[in-house]
Parts: sequence; C-alpha cells; structure tokens
Amino acid sequence: MHVWLPLILFLSLIIIPLLLLPNKSKQPNLPPSPPRLPLIGNLHQLGALRHHSLRALSKEYGPIMLLKLGSIPTLVVSSAEHAREVMKTHDLDFCSRSPLIYPKRLSYDFLDVAFSPYNEYWREMRKICILELFSIKREEEVANMIKSISESSVSSSPVNLTSKGIESSKFEEFVFEALALLGIPTAADYFPRFGWIVDKFTGLNERLENIFHDLDVFYQQMIDEHLNPSRTKPEHEDIIDVLLGLAKIQSHCIPLTENHIKAILMNIFLAGVDSSAISMVWAMSELVRNQDAMRKAQEEIRLCIGNKGKVEESDLDQLSYLKMVSKETLRLHPPGVLEIPRETMRHCKRNGYDIYPKTRVLVNIWAIGRNPEYGENPEEFLPERFLNSYVDYKGQHFELLPFGAGRRGCPAITTGIANILLTLANFL
Repeated sequence: MHVWLPLILFLSLIIIPLLLLPNKSKQPNLPPSPPRLPLIGNLHQLGALRHHSLRALSKEYGPIMLLKLGSIPTLVVSSAEHAREVMKTHDLDFCSRSPLIYPKRLSYDFLDVAFSPYNEYWREMRKICILELFSIKREEEVANMIKSISESSVSSSPVNLTSKGIESSKFEEFVFEALALLGIPTAADYFPRFGWIVDKFTGLNERLENIFHDLDVFYQQMIDEHLNPSRTKPEHEDIIDVLLGLAKIQSHCIPLTENHIKAILMNIFLAGVDSSAISMVWAMSELVRNQDAMRKAQEEIRLCIGNKGKVEESDLDQLSYLKMVSKETLRLHPPGVLEIPRETMRHCKRNGYDIYPKTRVLVNIWAIGRNPEYGENPEEFLPERFLNSYVDYKGQHFELLPFGAGRRGCPAITTGIANILLTLANFL
C-alpha cells in the first residue's frame, strides 16, 4: 500500500463534504416563481386563455417571473418597463426564437422570418424582406395582396389570388386551421424528449401534416400560376412575382428556392392577412358597441373624403380620430396576445436576476396593454385616451406592442397599419 493513500483518504473525508455544501455566494438569484409540481412544473396553473392565467400570476409574483412549464424554464414579462429591457435595451440577449414544433413544420424548417432562430440566415432573410418586400417601392404590392384577402375574409367573398381564383371559405379554412394549431400548446414543446408520443396519440401530429400538405399545395398552385409561360404579363408585379424574380437572379447571399418563397408566403398570409382581418373585426365590434365613437369616426371620414366616395391612402394623415380608434383596438385586442416566444442566447443578469441560456421568454402584450399603470379604465374602449398622446404602435412605446419591437418586431409594421386604417375607413 502506498504510504500516502491513508492521508488521501483522510483528506477526502474532510474535503468532499465541504465541496458538497451549498455555496451561497454562487447561488443564482432567479426571478420570483410560483410553487411547482414534479414533472409538470407550473403547467397546471395555465388555463385555456394563457394570457389571462399569466396576468393573474403576475399580479401575485410580479411583472417578471420564472415558470417551469414542463421541462422548459420560461420567463414571463408583464410590464412595459421589463418589456423594454427584453426587446430593446438587451435585445441581442433575448432575440432568438424557441424551436417550437408546429412553426418549424409550417415554415419549412425555419426558412421564414417570424419563427427562425437568430443567426446569419435570419439576418440575411430579414434584410431581403425589408429591402425587397417591405420597402417603400414594394409596400403597395404587399398592401394590395393583404387588403384584398382581408376584405374578402371579412365579407366572405371570393379571394382571387390566382387566375383560377380560390374561394374565400377554403382559404379561411386553411388559415384558421393553421392558426389554431399554432395556438395549441403541444406536449413536445414542453417535454422535448417524449412529448411527441403524446402528440401522436392525440392526433395533433396528423392535423399538422394535413394542414401543411393543404397549404403546400395552395402555395405551389400560386407559384405555378406565376411561372406559367402563357400567363398574361401583369401591369404591376405582385409579391410572388418579386420573390420568383429574386430566386431567378440569386442576387443575395441566400439561394432562394420555392420552399423559401412558401415560408415567406406563410408569414404574409398567417401573420399579415389574419392579423389585419382580426383587427378590423375587433374595431368594428367595438365601434358598434360604442356608438359615440362610431359617430365621431364616420363624421371625420365624411368630412375628409367629401364627394370622392372612398378613402385613399393619401387621406390617412387627416384621419386622426380613426388612428386613435385603431390604437385603442390594438391595445385591447392585439392580434398576438403573447409575443412569439423568444429564447435567451446566453447567460445574462437583468434587474438583478440571473437568466440562463435557452430560457423561453413570453411577453404578455395583452396584459401590458391593459395595465392600469398606463392609463385609467384600461378595460374600456376609449379612443380619446390617445388624444395628444405620444404613444404609438411602432415598437418605441412599450405600453403598446401589437407589432412587437426590436430585432424581432414585425418588419411590415408600416404596411400593416396602413392596411388596417385604409380598409377600416372604407368600411365605415
């Protein structure tokens, strides 16, 4: 036996217990968190309306809290001040996306802009969208496509997206089913290792594959129509023409394929079209319930257009009350009540709390808009609250975030706002 072995054993008996003692100086300072159950964590505390449940929890545990949803640590942000930290001040730490199952499939393995993780590919694709699709020279084409579909969705008239035409009811069926799936919490998103088994037995995976196939056929039909050599050349290119042109010349770092085009179309249809349609329906509903606001909006529009018969985009700057109506509608009824889940990219310390990498981040846009700290009677529809107010919805004022903010903010904010205002004005 080595003479030093007894000494090593003796020292081990002293040192190992000391190493196992909790080191208070190294204990992380985590955000407040509700008590959790084994395995499922805080999942049992989320009701059918997750944004309502999260607001109720935030009233007890604070505007920034940490939940354990299944096996996923989830930071919930419910105030404008903390949203600013996440979406602007320290945006780079929080600007990736959680690799959720359904968005991954519907976006052709994250070839889009909305759901793609933060990386070089996303930066290049976003640059393409901003320069080629959502720049001033292309806003009209995007707005026209979204406007025609949104109006048809509201009025249930046929949507003419191709020369053959696609019935509104079929288009709505695809969009609503896709959006329904995107809004359903899946077991795989909370338990990545084995949740897919649950989703398979519940039939969710089959629903996903069915709607993916339907949408893929839909996109392909549109692309084929535009590639048809016998197609009459349009006076003005639409968005699909633009995307196909970019794919042909390959002037950007990313070689665009038909799947890239389909992924971008998915963003435009599911985010742009549905958000505009939902916002207009909510605006009309609130105006019907608030006849005084309806009267003011209609009087302003009639005074603006005179005998022209319809509102044009050049008239929008004169419709100050209508802009207040749209802001109030988006405050009470943001199209996305929870921002698309973010994911932290590195360990960081915010407001004194330790936030670890791969933490999912939920910004409760709905709860922030209804926070009484930012205005009186937050549950009431009062467009006048924005009279002489500096608050806008372009991502600079964090008490109103219908389009998000920072790097992951909607790149088509200007187009979306103009579309909502113009369509709403002509409905009134």
